[in-house]
Amino acid sequence: MSFNWVLDSAVEPIPPAGWDNVAVSFDGHHRLTYRELRDRSLSYARALSELGLTKGDRLGLMLYNDAEYLPLYFAAMRLGVIAVRLNFRLAAPELRFILSDSGCRTVLIHASLLGRLEPVREESGAQTVVVLPDGDPSDRDLPEWALPVEALQGRSPLVEVPAIAPDDPIALLYTSGTTGLPKGALLSHANTVGTATMQALKWRFSERTVALVPGPLYHAGGFEAVTAPVLLAHGTAVCLRSGSFSISHLLDVIAAERVTDCLLFSFMLGEMLRFDDLEARLPDSLDHLIIGGDTMMPWTVGEVRRRMPHVRLSQVFGLTEGGAICTTLDDGDFDAQLGSIGRPLPLAEARVVDDAGRPAGIDEVGEILVRNPGTCGGYWQRPDANRDTFTDGWCHTGDLGLVNADGFLSLAGRAKDMIRSGGENVYPAEIEKVLTEHPGISDAAVVGVPDPKYLEVGCAVLVLEPDVDLDEAALRSYCRERMAGYKVPKYFARRDELPRNASGKVLKYVLREQYVAVGDQQPAH
Repeated sequence: MSFNWVLDSAVEPIPPAGWDNVAVSFDGHHRLTYRELRDRSLSYARALSELGLTKGDRLGLMLYNDAEYLPLYFAAMRLGVIAVRLNFRLAAPELRFILSDSGCRTVLIHASLLGRLEPVREESGAQTVVVLPDGDPSDRDLPEWALPVEALQGRSPLVEVPAIAPDDPIALLYTSGTTGLPKGALLSHANTVGTATMQALKWRFSERTVALVPGPLYHAGGFEAVTAPVLLAHGTAVCLRSGSFSISHLLDVIAAERVTDCLLFSFMLGEMLRFDDLEARLPDSLDHLIIGGDTMMPWTVGEVRRRMPHVRLSQVFGLTEGGAICTTLDDGDFDAQLGSIGRPLPLAEARVVDDAGRPAGIDEVGEILVRNPGTCGGYWQRPDANRDTFTDGWCHTGDLGLVNADGFLSLAGRAKDMIRSGGENVYPAEIEKVLTEHPGISDAAVVGVPDPKYLEVGCAVLVLEPDVDLDEAALRSYCRERMAGYKVPKYFARRDELPRNASGKVLKYVLREQYVAVGDQQPAH
């Protein structure tokens, strides 16, 4: 089955339950039924084919969440075109690398993001650029090499579409790299259907489900997690427009749309629980909170129990390459297993292995491996990384974990020194590469330190060239020009040298211990 079934089934002679539902709502202001989403996506599919896109081509989508995102994404699916879902916070050098690496010749982009693309467009290989408005289309002054999105609109639906097989690619999602270069996880239609099926089975999504995901649709945590499963079940997916996020706005949309299930990052739940009038603002429809990103802190679980006693909790764990959501801790297990990430979803497997690849013993720390229908087939043009990450269908997550005597999985750390900041994966090697290219920096290490809002943020520990001063404002500006804002370290510290072991490896655990309280004070050099 290809994921196009989600829309095609709505026009079958015997349609599934929910075929006439609202498929997607953006902030409650723009709604599309399944039939409307199908017709609009087929109209866009005709326009994209007229631009010369054919099966196997790559199409860059650098878009905010808005009413056109899913019609355009399904249009690409319909043609067998591989959508490269681009993070709209990418800086120009990051964008240049990804477009060049993926071979995107056509890019759809929002108008306010053109400034990121323009300086690297020719180098990246992008030849056709279609611009979506951020406001009034008449206010736009486009460069001569760009087309307005109106050039794609008004077409009749495409009738003759190419055959799409389950193993055909559907998307390239670039993840930050441990070596400093992002890698494109290549997802297929079968992966997307498999990921959606696991979650729909676990949480019994149906045509009556109304699920809200506040994250961006370019992210696996915005589409593959919860949104795709709800569409598979012909329920209603509620998306928040980019730039509109606040807890107050989130609560307004939950109430207006009568949301039943909501995916939140752990830090969002913490902010929500600080609202004094939370109980009065939540509708009685809300039944289920799915928490991702990081395990919940004990106080948040207690507060949910006290203030939202009718709401079920699920703590989830996953990664882009491994199927978006792989394990979950069910509501009934929180009291006995608080801090755990639970057990595998239906159709999924998880294991912990030692350094030799053997199954770890009870309470023995090792690397977490996952295998399920959503596990991607590999990275785009990265044979070395594929050998390191994928073995016999198993995905090496890079996370350390352990299994207790009751058969529940817990995180024990991150083998790759990854930082989880506000629900985003931040890889220190990528930031360190940028920092060490600065002429005034001779060495750099980035570690995660606690943060009251984002749970963890980056702290850059620098060794500067002689006679160079630490100018934090200038360093932040330098970083922001070269990487997405959420990757820029919150703190900068200077040292005469970095602690290293006998083989020259930076002892990051030492730095984490020394800078754990960096928000309050910084240790002496």
